[in-house]
Amino acid sequence: MRSLRIWIPLLCTAVLAAGAGFRFLLPEDGDQERPISVGTTDVVGGLDPAGSYDTGSWALYSNLYQSLLTLRPGSAAPVPDAAESCRFLDPALTTYACTLREGLTFANGRPLTAQDVRYSFERMLGIATDIGPASLFAGLDSVSARGRTVTFGLRDRDATFPLKLATGAGAIVDRTRYPAKGLRPGAAVDGSGPYRLAAYTPGLRALLEPNPRYRGVVGVPRGSVEVRYFEDEEQLAAAWRRGDVEAAHRQLPSQLTSTLDPGEEDVRMTEAVGAEIRTVVFDLRADSPLARREVRQAIAVLVDRGRLTSRIHHSTVEPLYSLIPRGLTGHTTSFFDRYFRDDDATARARAMLHDAGVRTPVTFTYGHRAGRSFAAEAAELRRQLEATGLFEVRIISAEWKQFQKGYAGGAYDAYGLGWVPDFPDPDNFTSPLVGRANALHNTYASPRVDRLISLTQRHGDRRKAAGVFREIQDEIAVDVPVLPLWQKKDYVLAGPDVAGSEHLSDGTGVWRLWRLSRM
Repeated sequence: MRSLRIWIPLLCTAVLAAGAGFRFLLPEDGDQERPISVGTTDVVGGLDPAGSYDTGSWALYSNLYQSLLTLRPGSAAPVPDAAESCRFLDPALTTYACTLREGLTFANGRPLTAQDVRYSFERMLGIATDIGPASLFAGLDSVSARGRTVTFGLRDRDATFPLKLATGAGAIVDRTRYPAKGLRPGAAVDGSGPYRLAAYTPGLRALLEPNPRYRGVVGVPRGSVEVRYFEDEEQLAAAWRRGDVEAAHRQLPSQLTSTLDPGEEDVRMTEAVGAEIRTVVFDLRADSPLARREVRQAIAVLVDRGRLTSRIHHSTVEPLYSLIPRGLTGHTTSFFDRYFRDDDATARARAMLHDAGVRTPVTFTYGHRAGRSFAAEAAELRRQLEATGLFEVRIISAEWKQFQKGYAGGAYDAYGLGWVPDFPDPDNFTSPLVGRANALHNTYASPRVDRLISLTQRHGDRRKAAGVFREIQDEIAVDVPVLPLWQKKDYVLAGPDVAGSEHLSDGTGVWRLWRLSRM
């Protein structure tokens, strides 16, 4: 999922102090009815599930829409939600069927049927927007509906298909309210999730009220939630200090999360080893100055991840040397093994470029999402590369939606992108990032990588795919279509009167607002 979208179990939950300047509005009589306020800097790309593949949008989708399956906190196995049961019908893992629960309805009162499920998938694949989730279901060949049963036909064996159904890309929409050939305009939502959208102001707030018609595994929430959106992490931190939000998640300033005082009990901070990663994506189009593999390899030699993680992110992130992050099957250190040497990195990079006949300095554009931390990271990358005399970097900043359109259209020679994975499997770091029809829009294509990805999808026991995932990462370290930078911890802050914050996020695209309640 684009961020910037797996699961890692919570490693620790600690109660930490708010520090000087923090205050909270403690509940008084009647406050149990007041919506819990949750702050975030994530941007909602759109409310139509066919048109957005970003963290902010999927966070809302998991609350407003239902998918056939969902993920419980800290679990790698999807469980039925809109479905009563799901299973593969053949040993080849190419036919998957789900039977819907009886009596499902959308929040507007209209019955939810298998035809709505079929329509939702065919519509999403048919629209196939540049920044939509269709690439996640590139292997889906057919969808049929009969009675309460929906059957999916896959082009190839895919053991991860149930996990894909549990994502925001599997959101079910009301076929009478969403047009077949285009995205639904406006701010209306017709889903069947645990909440209904009571009010929405883009970029400012979303008021979610419990949906009494919801029938699924998570149950009807206890109360309302107001999500408040902030332009950057400093604004979110200021709102947190003022007590304007009672819980905060994504993106909190590293200065804040790294300096909280454990000596008090005014604030709960849940810290999990997450799998959100940040990468540099390279444009491989023929006219790009980074189209030559040797140029990308030289950059891989020069980037100092340690300085990025310590200077810019105050060690709240950790250096990453592979496409698949630590804690997941198949993780390696392919980039470290290939490019790190105890020598003069600049001299080695210069020799690589010279031997390839590349004139220096290589000038290229680097795009990033607007925001203080993104700008600081881009500036540090430019400093490191330009200090060698081998590169000149022109930085371009854009607001999130403009940035998405920019990289989808090839506006940048390179760009920084985070990835918060969609489901708990290493496949979500290979198929959508470096597979055919990938979501990065950098034109990378490798028949060998595609073949290896297909091999990993044949194993129901994912441990048997570990060796192939390592091969994929070794290939990526040679081709360098992307350069992994770091892996981030996941932080959630909550005030003393808010319960359930430890279950709000586990690093997937599921944002469990229904787990929040007042004490």
